[in-house]
Amino acid sequence: MNAHFIEPMDVLFLRGNRLFGDAGSYGESMVPPWPSVAAGAIRTAILARDGADPAAFARGKHEHAHPTLGTPDAPGSFRITDFQLAWRGETGEGPLERFYPLPADLVATREAQQEYITLRALSPWQPAAGIDCSMALERLPVMAQASRSKPVTGLWLTSRGMQSWLDGRLPDASADLVPSARLWVHDERIGIGLQADTRRADDGKLFSMQAVAFSRGVGFLAEAEGDGLDAGTALRFGGDGRGAVVDRAAAPAPEADVDRILASRHCRLILATPGIFPGGWRLPGMDAAGAFELCGVRGRVVAAAVNRAEVVSGWDLALREPKPARRAVPAGSVYWIEDLQATPDDLRKLAAHGLWPETGYDARRRAEGFNRFLVASY
Repeated sequence: MNAHFIEPMDVLFLRGNRLFGDAGSYGESMVPPWPSVAAGAIRTAILARDGADPAAFARGKHEHAHPTLGTPDAPGSFRITDFQLAWRGETGEGPLERFYPLPADLVATREAQQEYITLRALSPWQPAAGIDCSMALERLPVMAQASRSKPVTGLWLTSRGMQSWLDGRLPDASADLVPSARLWVHDERIGIGLQADTRRADDGKLFSMQAVAFSRGVGFLAEAEGDGLDAGTALRFGGDGRGAVVDRAAAPAPEADVDRILASRHCRLILATPGIFPGGWRLPGMDAAGAFELCGVRGRVVAAAVNRAEVVSGWDLALREPKPARRAVPAGSVYWIEDLQATPDDLRKLAAHGLWPETGYDARRRAEGFNRFLVASY
């Protein structure tokens, strides 16, 4: 496993899939970006390191296949296996730590007249007899609370906090949550549209862009199989190819007690990266009734907490055109599985494969790091 800590050397333009550039338009940035951003930056640097012809590689001819990258249509052994926000602490020189978006079944709230944050869990509940709803599964994810409170957004969960949550314990709200404002700020920039033929400024075409200025020691951790870059490698990262540098500092990922999970015969699956599923929000291998089978792991999905869908696209440098837009389940979405039947080897096989169909999956998107997940107790 090759762990790359990608630290920006400049502001980054982490664009989503919304068009901008017309007069008066506004280009927003998204943090973290899709794992495909890291995959593209690392693969480009690998081609440059190995002296490969980018144009020949882009044409996708078999005779120009890279030993680890393969071709654009038939990826090789290289693939992103995890992509998370990461931080080296206030000084920028401490041990590397991962940060995760709050899972959908963990809600941060602040009571009226209170300054501190409370963390509450969603649990699957069976609706009482006679209550009908549009939920497709047999149970609803419900958060029980004695009084109303306002949700708090813009928070990130530390590795220690995620470890607690994978073990079925509430994280410490005072120690395991970090606000976005400590990690980055937005920096508004003005862009000028250019005439395509003369490359001169086009009258009246001013637009705004949102850059991201990261705090010291903040970057991204991209884990990869099949190939990797040396420390000190420079990357073109995100929109406009802004500079970033690679370090090989690793941070152990939180991991649940697999033996305990298998003994209890139920678990949660938490998406670590966005999920591109053929059945919309449904997991691959899951039918309409919730029965689930994938890579030897069997069970019954009884409830799901799925955040609002996002659309994943991107720019295909090989074809010089937009990638097909795909609806995706956001990172942090949660699925509760009961009647779990699996061995430790089955779970390891599923973790290595990702939440992809066993055959006929999108090899490009799999190599880019989508559909990765964490297993948790409940």
